[in-house]
Amino acid sequence: MQEDLSIAKKILGQHWLRDPEALNKITDMADISSSDTVLEIGPGLGSLTEILIKHAKSVIAVELDRSLGGEINKRFGNEPKLRIVYQDIRKYDLGNLPLGYKVVANIPYYLTSYLIRLLSQAVNPPEVAVLLVQREVALRLSAPPGKLSLLGVTAQLYWDIELGSIIPAELFIPPPKVDSQIVKLTRKQNQLVNNDLKRTLFQILKISFNQKRKTLVNSLSSGLRLNKTEVGGFLNTSGLNESIRPQQLSIEQWLNLAAIVQKRHLK
Repeated sequence: MQEDLSIAKKILGQHWLRDPEALNKITDMADISSSDTVLEIGPGLGSLTEILIKHAKSVIAVELDRSLGGEINKRFGNEPKLRIVYQDIRKYDLGNLPLGYKVVANIPYYLTSYLIRLLSQAVNPPEVAVLLVQREVALRLSAPPGKLSLLGVTAQLYWDIELGSIIPAELFIPPPKVDSQIVKLTRKQNQLVNNDLKRTLFQILKISFNQKRKTLVNSLSSGLRLNKTEVGGFLNTSGLNESIRPQQLSIEQWLNLAAIVQKRHLK
């Protein structure tokens, strides 16, 4: 255990889960079969990797920290089901993976939002992603209208979201400051946003949530460089009150508003 503590690096957000029961809860939620290819992000010392290998057809483990290479190789040797890629996941080409692959990972906290956006908007997205994230992030991902964030809207556009077990901080080495929770993201069969609308939708989402304390009339008129009367017209056509704030809209309302803004202003 002391060795684990000496290897872990705060800069990489490394908190390793070694509890067998918690690790099995993660893999059980992914429902891995012998035909599945699994992408693991940040395998660390390989505790989760070991379980994934037992169930999957193949496991691709993408690890940024090369200093862990000796530890992982020592543990798995020439395991034929495992391929370790020493690369930043932000530069890894998901197109190398077969269609319908799964992601299972205890992801670094500092990369959580980026990775979810990456998986959501990838040309070759996973069929299922089971992630261990901060408890607070899990709640943001699954939040209802009234508590939505940019991350929550992004996730719910692309995935059906299911919350799993809460994993206490004391089960990690070294323990983080907060508890974690397992989240299962299952790709929606019918995507809610098409490529034509995507740019407009994310433009107004970013403008709105960057100033989430403001009403949409104020944030969009500033961000789109339009007068408030025109923006008010967009909202009224969408059936929205001019005093509404971004966290209050549902996914459907965002899609409807984006379509109206695109038709009247951005095309």
